[in-house]
Amino acid sequence: MEAAPSPDCLCRRMKIAIAGGHGKIARQLSRLLSEAGHEPWALIRNAEHTADVEADGARAVVVDLEHSDDAAVAEAITGADAVVFAAGAGEGSGAARKLTLDRDGAILLADAAVQAGVRRYVMVSARRADTFDPSSDDVFQVYLRAKSEADAAVRAREELDWTIVRPGGLTDDDATGTVTVGDDVSGTIPRADVAAVLFELLASGGGVGAQFELVSGEVPVAEAVAAL
Repeated sequence: MEAAPSPDCLCRRMKIAIAGGHGKIARQLSRLLSEAGHEPWALIRNAEHTADVEADGARAVVVDLEHSDDAAVAEAITGADAVVFAAGAGEGSGAARKLTLDRDGAILLADAAVQAGVRRYVMVSARRADTFDPSSDDVFQVYLRAKSEADAAVRAREELDWTIVRPGGLTDDDATGTVTVGDDVSGTIPRADVAAVLFELLASGGGVGAQFELVSGEVPVAEAVAAL
């Protein structure tokens, strides 16, 4: 089962633009937002995914972060209260796409958010992103580099109220509703719990200026976010 939204979530209806809107975390976040009365916008590059994201309660917005400029993306997200970067090249992709999507796509979304006047930016990054080997062309090392450089670029934008979430190994297990947050934590976490944390960050307004690693644990999601 998915984690229930916090009872303390804002009553105001929020519009949340989610990059990578057809991804596993993004779709679960869209469902949480929609069920709580908010309006998720699923940013997708493939129009054939429209029916899937609409079934989650999201509005499909077709925009390709790898083949658009910041003006086009800004137009797509204008009017949103927040943006979430949950996109990724995915398993089986090469090093080049780790840079063009995981890094450059995240930076493009940040530039577009600034241009569109959207201050809130929540990034889904990766645990231990800053430990990458700069001399390695191994795909995983390039992935960590892409995430680290994207995170640094987002942190540098004073116009953004950013939060950077760095999950551990992702699983498709059911949500537990409890997590561990820290600067250096080890383990895995269900995507459903990551989605619940993203929801709580958005709904509560918590975690602005925080960067943290996230794995399964014993602390309820709302309590963990409130402590950031």
